Amino acid sequence: MNLKYSVGLDVSSKKIDAFISVIDQSQRVIVKSSKKILNTKKGFEDLVTWILKHQKDSIPLVICMEATGIYHENCAYFLYEKGFTVSIILPNKAKKYLDCLGLKSKNDSIDAKGLSQMGAEQCLEAWEPMGVFFYELRLLTRQRQNLTELKTIIKNQLDALSHAMHQLASVTAQLKENISLFESQIKELDKAILEHITSDKEVLEKVENICTIKGLGILTTSVILAETNGFTLFNNYKQVVSYAGFDVVEAQSGTRVGKTKISKRGNSRIRRALYMPSLVVIQCEVQQFKDLYDRTYKKHGIKMKSYVAVQKKLLTMIYYLWNKNEAYDPNYKVKFQEEEQELYSLFAFEKGIKSSPNKIEATQGKLPVNDHSVFPLC
Repeated sequence: MNLKYSVGLDVSSKKIDAFISVIDQSQRVIVKSSKKILNTKKGFEDLVTWILKHQKDSIPLVICMEATGIYHENCAYFLYEKGFTVSIILPNKAKKYLDCLGLKSKNDSIDAKGLSQMGAEQCLEAWEPMGVFFYELRLLTRQRQNLTELKTIIKNQLDALSHAMHQLASVTAQLKENISLFESQIKELDKAILEHITSDKEVLEKVENICTIKGLGILTTSVILAETNGFTLFNNYKQVVSYAGFDVVEAQSGTRVGKTKISKRGNSRIRRALYMPSLVVIQCEVQQFKDLYDRTYKKHGIKMKSYVAVQKKLLTMIYYLWNKNEAYDPNYKVKFQEEEQELYSLFAFEKGIKSSPNKIEATQGKLPVNDHSVFPLC
């Protein structure tokens, strides 16, 4: 007796490789059919016809695909609207699953077949599309980050050129023009982000409440909301923390005790966006965050670890203020007992590690820490 059908899709810009498999009571996964279609609306319609042809009776069916940039989005939306259960797998998770199968070769057909087996064997989380408002907001915030990174690269080139033995005025002029162009485009995006936020009164009210935390601005809040889809699919703060890669991981086996640190297996854009605000809330001495910083820094003497603790606290505070639609009250002490235990575990003093607080201020991602133009709206 068959228990579940699974369709694995390997999506590229031009075509889609598809495999449909079924798992029976003895947990055997059998491939029923395979097909190649175009990554177009006509191809999606052919895919649905092919799926319905091989799906028998009322046995459940799940469709699995990798998150491949933006190439998978149209297919995922189309299948979701047709009523199919769609699961989108992170590339690193799919890769590790295929590795555990012992597959030595890699191509589109093998990947699609592996995804169909993965969907048949595992109970994967169903995907839901992002709302149009937050999808557009994400396009704006990510484009701003891209331009900021390009601007930083050009500024570094200009700085290096200023120390060169020979210089050309034409090259210098071009670099300066590029910087001016990026700055003007960034200002346009800042204005577009603000207009987009103000276009929804409910979102604007919640954003204004969040921005009552001194050190948080519209831009940082917009990035967090865009990357989390307005916290739609999160049931508690732990899920948000894990999604951002702030969850604590341990490395312990027998008598060996390794370093305890954050996983960083999550959305790096959220961690990046919270970096500068974590510095500002400490400089502005916002009580809850300053107390957390002082308490953790006193334990280990490493500034960066304490700043990470503040970033995590900021994220959970944004989550609560967004859901409760309340302004930040600096005199209200929220008791995150479980969170505090995690923080103590994360920032406990590790034997053999020397603190060097004077050498912490280096770079964050690809950007210098002292470049406060990265988040001018914070």
